[in-house]
Amino acid sequence: MGVFFFGMGYSSRATARALHQLRDPDIPISGTTRSEEGAEAFADTNYRIHIFDGEVRGATLGPDLRKATHVILSIPPDERGDPALLHHRADLDAAQNLEWIGYFSTVGVYGDFGGQWVDEDAPTRPVNVRSQQRVEAEQAWRDYAGARGVPLFIERLAGIYGPGRSAFDKLREGTARRIVKPGQVFNRVHVADIGRITALAALAKLEGTYNLADAEPAPPQDLVTYAAQMMGIAPPPEIPFETAQMTEMARSFYSDNKRVSSKRVLAALGTELEFPTYREGLDAIWKAHA
Repeated sequence: MGVFFFGMGYSSRATARALHQLRDPDIPISGTTRSEEGAEAFADTNYRIHIFDGEVRGATLGPDLRKATHVILSIPPDERGDPALLHHRADLDAAQNLEWIGYFSTVGVYGDFGGQWVDEDAPTRPVNVRSQQRVEAEQAWRDYAGARGVPLFIERLAGIYGPGRSAFDKLREGTARRIVKPGQVFNRVHVADIGRITALAALAKLEGTYNLADAEPAPPQDLVTYAAQMMGIAPPPEIPFETAQMTEMARSFYSDNKRVSSKRVLAALGTELEFPTYREGLDAIWKAHA
């Protein structure tokens, strides 16, 4: 087994760690980062890291990609399509031992369901350009995997949080806000659950499109309040959504209101979430990193 990650970011690193823990610490891991500075962060690891900014073909990654049995993709598409397919399709075609492809997508592809529950049978009706590009990239990978006869695992992720990327960090930085839009809820998912579930799917060569989200979608301000209580500080004041100063991208997230179920992937893999709600997730982060 050899694993290649397009985009060795937060979720990819969690997946690599989980693969080493669940199967074999000697599984070869290769991947990409956007810059030399990004590559330096991996200097103390045994990962083979290549520079690929998504704009031009990566100069050095071809040999490792062609040796991979499992390829996991976490680079977002743009108006041109998926960067890996755009620049490295020939290397993928030359990966003779390719057994499985994993693609990190987003629950944003579903669009707005007025707070109702959705599962994988729900139609995709994205409300912004980013999510529409994800829908198109998903289909491009289905077409590619189908042509290759290789199982494809599309994992639609909810909002990602974990150590270093939580309400605690925003409170410490002074950037946490409690923006209140009545009836608005979001799912999120702890990065450790992403890593473990993705690793299990890779080892099982699971095929299909699945959601991965926590079991308790909640108003975003509730996480800030809970984290502030744990820190023993006053939460920031509530701000009505209508009057909140926000970027257009931030505001666009509030146009999607839905509750996302990930029961299907858990049943397929015979497992459960380690952090089924934000409370377990924040409790673990606080205990480990406070």
